[in-house]
Amino acid sequence: MAGKPLMHAVQYNSYGGGAADLKHVELSVPTPSKDEVLLKLEATALNPVDWKVQKGQLRPFLPRKFPCIPATDVAGEVVGVGSEVKIFKAGDKVVAFLNYLVTNGGGLAEFAVAKESSTVTRPPEVSAAEGSGLPVAGLTAHQALTQSAGVKLDGSGQQKNILVTAASGGVGHYAVQLAKLGNTHVTASCGARNIEFVKSLGADEVLDYKTPDGAALKSPSGRKYDAVIHCATGIPWSTFEPNLGTNGKVIDITPGPSAMLTFALKKLTFSKKQLVPLLLIPKRENLDFLVKLVKEGKLKTVINSKHPLSKAEDAWAESIDGHATGKIIVEP
Repeated sequence: MAGKPLMHAVQYNSYGGGAADLKHVELSVPTPSKDEVLLKLEATALNPVDWKVQKGQLRPFLPRKFPCIPATDVAGEVVGVGSEVKIFKAGDKVVAFLNYLVTNGGGLAEFAVAKESSTVTRPPEVSAAEGSGLPVAGLTAHQALTQSAGVKLDGSGQQKNILVTAASGGVGHYAVQLAKLGNTHVTASCGARNIEFVKSLGADEVLDYKTPDGAALKSPSGRKYDAVIHCATGIPWSTFEPNLGTNGKVIDITPGPSAMLTFALKKLTFSKKQLVPLLLIPKRENLDFLVKLVKEGKLKTVINSKHPLSKAEDAWAESIDGHATGKIIVEP
């Protein structure tokens, strides 16, 4: 009897190491369990969480085990289904989220298994690369705006003043576009080279974070922010506080220890101004909603660069560098 078919994959075997510790290996193509689909991958998008897991910033929780094939955000074609899969069949084009907690990642490979509950149909109008950008970055922006900030994406409700920091990055570039679907005035901060790009996404005013007013996050039109979608790092609460409206919130998408301390202190002192740490809860219906927005031309995935799987370490190093405009994509 012939052995199981093999695939090319990229994995790491221990914490630390960065791009240099990614190993190219030949592994058996995974077998889907009863509630999973097997995907032939066409595009995988990287997120900062991928290299943060490798660095050990989320231990002891992640990765679940070594070796780890990193990356969670994929698009591809269904080539096999588990016995209890109802929605998908071989040949379907999809976007999926491979949860580190469930499947230990798996995106930097030629094939991957995904839970049916984390998989949505990808229409022909949405390319694999565009679709793969959506799960972590798009869902984070969506959750921050709709749940934490209370923005209604149908444009109803009172106008809100929103600030998006690091607006040219993966989450930020989706946050600006999604916010403008709601009744919002969007101020965005980014580096000087990306000001015109962020304006093209729909931002009403853009700050260069290296200028004095930009570093202070002051709205050029003198507005106070109802919510900040905080996608940057290293900005203290004292910078946000004077710029917030009476009940203003800073929604921190990468909360570290100091953010958690601020969150606790604001809660304990019943402050009207709050720091809200965001923990992404990926929901299939929200991912489906984002894919439909891309199909309708209301949301776009901006692609910083594409790399072949054989050069995945270049994509990894670019993500760690932290200056990508939009998304970094790896293609098998």
